[in-house]
Amino acid sequence: MPADSVGDNEEKEYKKELLNRYKTIQQEQQIRSYLHQIVDPNAYERLMNIRASNRELYMQIAQVLINIVQSNKSMQKITEKQLVDLINRMTQRRETKIEFKHK
Repeated sequence: MPADSVGDNEEKEYKKELLNRYKTIQQEQQIRSYLHQIVDPNAYERLMNIRASNRELYMQIAQVLINIVQSNKSMQKITEKQLVDLINRMTQRRETKIEFKHK
């Protein structure tokens, strides 16, 4: 394989990766913009803190919030308390109980 075609392939992959990153950034900006409209400022700040610490959880919460608002067109802005309740429900884990039995 000629050296030029290897360079062309690398350049194509690089451009493809840049395009994917650009699309991802645009989608995240749209989500943040929409969240800013549907949640109050304290809830938005909390969401941004979650985004900084756990991006996967942030995306899950964002999708749930967007779905909630889209299904309830006349809904008021989501408060921080409502957001915290939602987060607790989403992250709640069943506690395991460990018992030690002595002989």
